[in-house]
Parts: sequence; C-alpha cells; structure tokens
Amino acid sequence: MIYIRSLVFNILAYSVIGLGCIVNSIIGIFNRDVTIKVWNYVVLPTVILLLKHIAKITIEVRGKEYLNQDNAVYAGKHQSAVETYTLTTLIPKATYVMKKELTKIPVFGWAQAFYGIIPVDRSAGSAAMKNMLRCAKEMVEKKRPIIIFPEGTRRKPGQEPAYKPGVALLYQHLNLAVIPIASNTGFFWAKNSFLRYPGKIIYEIMPPIQPGLNKQEFMEKLQNTIEEKCNELNIETINAYPYVSNMLYKKEQ
Repeated sequence: MIYIRSLVFNILAYSVIGLGCIVNSIIGIFNRDVTIKVWNYVVLPTVILLLKHIAKITIEVRGKEYLNQDNAVYAGKHQSAVETYTLTTLIPKATYVMKKELTKIPVFGWAQAFYGIIPVDRSAGSAAMKNMLRCAKEMVEKKRPIIIFPEGTRRKPGQEPAYKPGVALLYQHLNLAVIPIASNTGFFWAKNSFLRYPGKIIYEIMPPIQPGLNKQEFMEKLQNTIEEKCNELNIETINAYPYVSNMLYKKEQ
C-alpha cells in the first residue's frame, strides 16, 4: 500500500509544484509579490493536503511563539525536500538561501527567481559569501525573513553534523536573531527516496539566539541547540513509528 500511496502522492504533488512554477513564471513578469502569495497560500498548502490525505503524513509545529518574526534568520535542519515545501507556509514572507544552480533549471528556476531567493554559487569561493550577504541585506530591507540550512545539503537523521560558516556570516553582519529549527523529516521523506512513509513530521522552533556572540560561540550554540533537539526527536519518532528506524544513520565501523 505504501508504494501505491507514494506513487499517487508523487505524481500529484510534483504536478501541483510544476503547475505552480509555470503560473509563477508568468505572473512574476508582471508582479513578483503575487508569486509569494501563490506559492505560500495556494501551491504549498495543496502539497501539504496531499501529504496528509494521500501519503498519510501530518505536520506538528512546536514553539509557534517563535514564528512570524520578520526581522530574523531561521536556521533549520535539512533532512528532506519537504522542508522547502512547508516552511514558508509557516513563515509566509520568508526567502531561502539556495544553491545558485537551482535557479538555472527551466521554469522551476525562473519561478524561484521571481519569488525572490538568496542564491549561493558554491564554486565562487569568498565572492559567493559576499554576494549572499548583499542579497540577504536586500531581503531584510524588504522585511522578508531568511531561511537557511546551515549544513548546506540534506543529511540523514542521526548523521554527524557538518555546519558551514554561511549562517555565521549572516548572524554577524545582519545583526539579527537566529531562530533554530529542529525536525525529523528524514524519517518520512528521505533523500533520494521514492517512498513516503506515514507518520508525523515535527518542527521544533526554538528560542532565538540573539546578536552579540562571537563566531565560535554562535556556531557552537546553534549546532548544539539543533542537534540535541534532533536527537530527542529521533528517539521520539522511532518509538512512535518503529518501521522507520532503518532511516536512522548508522555509522560504518
């Protein structure tokens, strides 16, 4: 049954996302602000409904009191594509720090460009960080919160963390609070997996890390805060859904 549900969900969800990209690529020519509303109030809520009713995946948000802060950077654990399809429904005006190469994908990339993202060219070295910071400052001026995945790529639940300095650059130069987000998404929508396992995705929004720490202090606090909570969520998830235990990263001996 899981294969059938996954197949139906994938077909419908990616069709909705594809149609949304086409619509926004057209609308964006005339009004970029409208693309934000189309994406976060129409396209993505439809994907979430499909998650709930077809894939049997629900979403619980803990720490909602820390959401809806315009002048903030949200730093989240990245285990799955589902974060990019759900977090801006919680923070509707938010923009993502995203790999620049994704913007080069026809239609999809155009839609992201009109939506307004902060591109990072990983091959450009220090110039990439300067450009990221410049774009981030523009978004802050527009009162758009920023979502960044500090590890830069998806990692399995329980896998050793690999935090990169980009988030510290934003923290130091934007003078904004950074709000950590832990999650368990990788158990239900795993990286490069066709299957969507039923269960409950949990986003744990945690208290802001206020400006003022040095780079090392900030990185240690951010990583410890996110990873400790993720470890708690891993245990909670496996206890509730033993059939996803194989998704937990097992370190090779």
